Amino acid sequence: MTKNTDNSLSLHKIGAVSSLSGVPTPTLRVWELRYQTFQPLKTESKHRLYTDDDVLKATLLKRLTEQGHGISNIAKLSTTDLNNLLQQQQETNQRKAKADLQSQSVSVAVVGLALAARIESKKFTLSFNNQAIRITDIFSSLAQALVAKFQKKSQILIIHTNSLDAGTQVDIHRLAEINHALQVIVLYNFGQEPIIESMKRCGMIVHREPISDSDLADLIDALRIVDTESSSARLTPGTLIPNRKYDDIELMRVARISSNVLCECPKHVAEIITLLASFEQYSRECLNKSTEDAHLHSYLSTVSGSARALFESALEMVAKHEGIQLREGSDL
Repeated sequence: MTKNTDNSLSLHKIGAVSSLSGVPTPTLRVWELRYQTFQPLKTESKHRLYTDDDVLKATLLKRLTEQGHGISNIAKLSTTDLNNLLQQQQETNQRKAKADLQSQSVSVAVVGLALAARIESKKFTLSFNNQAIRITDIFSSLAQALVAKFQKKSQILIIHTNSLDAGTQVDIHRLAEINHALQVIVLYNFGQEPIIESMKRCGMIVHREPISDSDLADLIDALRIVDTESSSARLTPGTLIPNRKYDDIELMRVARISSNVLCECPKHVAEIITLLASFEQYSRECLNKSTEDAHLHSYLSTVSGSARALFESALEMVAKHEGIQLREGSDL
């Protein structure tokens, strides 16, 4: 109930303050008695009456305590100070949200001016259904990129080249090594088949132009860890799928080692990784060869790659338990 004692002051009973602010009545009483948060007026019949300022104060206190502020630290602040503190908290939250978004976005270096303009366009952004991408460096050619200094280490290196020959292949490998790129996508107009297959075996995605924006977005999505509840802290959803750590020869060696326990975990985990890696490669080849069912092949590649990376982590745990020394493959 609200009472008007004059034309300028509205007074509220505690139940009305609770309804307006969202703070339970018992909590309001505790704040008042323990922290002297409010100084209500009292009627002749001993009923407490609270001002509009009290209602605003209760509302601000509720929002701030929900964000982690201790009531004992802020209970006696004025509504002006509480409002300033809330604004500071909101600005901090916005900066944190922006930083989180940037940390979740994929950093990309692009070789090819037309390709960079295309990726930065709104049309491409709409085609990219997962998290945002952030272009960190743009180069007009491979030659320029090889002598330039990258502003930041890029997770993905996307290169457009008219001709894909042995010399270009060497330059692309050098550029990926210089930039420490985790993944490489190469778009070409004309290319030699042995060179193309060799680059694919090295883990690069190689695709002939023309390619649509949605299909190019699928190629990028295929490199990223799928967002599932089973993802561990080591494989954050949205980040890049790491390349294979262990080749088939190393996995075969691990599978043949006698276990110190009764189960055959090293053997089974190694076999699962081999199968997942094979299917991951198969899905990528399907994505490379044709744009038909591109979304499906992108998803299959992403799921199998994520699972393979998770099982590699599991293999490392098993190997540590069993005292097995793992050797990362050098021919992957």
